[in-house]
Amino acid sequence: MSTRGSTSGVVYVHSSPSAVCPHVEWAISGTLGVRVDLRWAAQPAAPGQLRAECAWTGDAGTGAKLVAALRAWPMLRFEVTEEPSSGQDGERFCFAPVLGLWHARTSANGDIVVNEDQLRALAVRARGGESFAHGVDELLGAAWDDALEPFRRAGDGAPVTWLHRVG
Repeated sequence: MSTRGSTSGVVYVHSSPSAVCPHVEWAISGTLGVRVDLRWAAQPAAPGQLRAECAWTGDAGTGAKLVAALRAWPMLRFEVTEEPSSGQDGERFCFAPVLGLWHARTSANGDIVVNEDQLRALAVRARGGESFAHGVDELLGAAWDDALEPFRRAGDGAPVTWLHRVG
């Protein structure tokens, strides 16, 4: 029995080559312990690529496990969210091929949480206002938002598959 609590989240696969799609489903299935059959659709922002998304429920920490499984295919563009649960902040993970992985904690309303230590470290290394602003953009994942936004918009209104972790 888990002591971490139950939570939920969403996996957004913003773009995947068609040959990789079954592997993505197997990776998600293996992580959640339930068969996954995603509804893939064309990704207009990347002709020839497909997109899919699924909502999931599972133990706290499942979001990070999903990310670890999906990183096996560095050509994917994806995001994984995990809602806050008892005693746990939420999390957001973004992956883009050129940028790699970005991760942040999220509040109950989904805002990125920047903690005191992160701000102190930024204040120490920033060499002025512009440097500080750039550091804030890094903490907030601005480059990932810029890279993924065209793929997010192309998926507006797409169907979502609901998954529940078993066991």
